Amino acid sequence: MTAKKTTTSAVEILHQLYFQNDPEMMQMLEAERIKGDIAQQVYDLRDSRSMTQEELAEKVGTTAKVIDDLEMTDYDDDSIGDAVLMLQRIAKVVGKQIEFRIMPLKPEPVELKPRSIIS
Repeated sequence: MTAKKTTTSAVEILHQLYFQNDPEMMQMLEAERIKGDIAQQVYDLRDSRSMTQEELAEKVGTTAKVIDDLEMTDYDDDSIGDAVLMLQRIAKVVGKQIEFRIMPLKPEPVELKPRSIIS
């Protein structure tokens, strides 16, 4: 008989209760993670140029509310594409480019095979 693993981590408990066996909730969680990444990038780009939201908005051709919404992840999930396009415009204003990459979650172990040495 295996003992049931217990935890006191609030994050783990909430994950087990509300997300673990619910694909819809897992999809929502992933969308929020992406939105959080976009928000951080917008903030970091703006902060790297010591710009206010209003200054960035003016240079990008949008409103300060749009910049604030991006930084606060305050938009619908179906607007992620719009957020990416806005991020592209912001990157251009600060002299950057956007790069999306698919990376392995963990480095793949390299299997070393012994070689035979013939003398």
